[in-house]
Amino acid sequence: MQVGYARTSTLDQEAGLEAQIRDLRAAGCEEVFAEQVSSVARRDKLEETITFLRKRDTLVVTRLDRLARSTRDLLELRDRIKKKGAQLNVLNLGDTGTATGELVFTVIGAIAQFERTLMLERQREGIAKAMAEGKYKGRPAKLHEKLGEIRALEQQGLTRAQIAHRLGMARSSLYRVLAD
Repeated sequence: MQVGYARTSTLDQEAGLEAQIRDLRAAGCEEVFAEQVSSVARRDKLEETITFLRKRDTLVVTRLDRLARSTRDLLELRDRIKKKGAQLNVLNLGDTGTATGELVFTVIGAIAQFERTLMLERQREGIAKAMAEGKYKGRPAKLHEKLGEIRALEQQGLTRAQIAHRLGMARSSLYRVLAD
């Protein structure tokens, strides 16, 4: 059986998810598991997909980056799939079951990880430059909005630990807000 797995990183990538599902169905997938979650988050549907696989099944994905976030993750997933007696087919790579296909699979996975690392480095550099120019302030602090509520609870005689617990914040965060 051909089993498909589709993933997009965010909910607003609906068209990308639909395109993957369409391509997986066109490739003959009888069952398709899909999710919209970052590759660094817990991927429940991927786990469900691997659990679903049986001996001689083929897991089909449209591209490597839809399956794994790093070369290590990619190789671990491939090994888990092989241990189940199943195959992996990446539509834009061709056959990954031969020695040459395995080499291409590993090299492309390493290149994908390299590209992601470069992208993250460029992002950090851009943020640092924007901060230096005063254009980037980071995420707005939400805890400071609770300062009035914190002061009111202090007036009622609650301890800082009780205030932190009631407001659902760490004590260290409470002390940081009060110090500012």
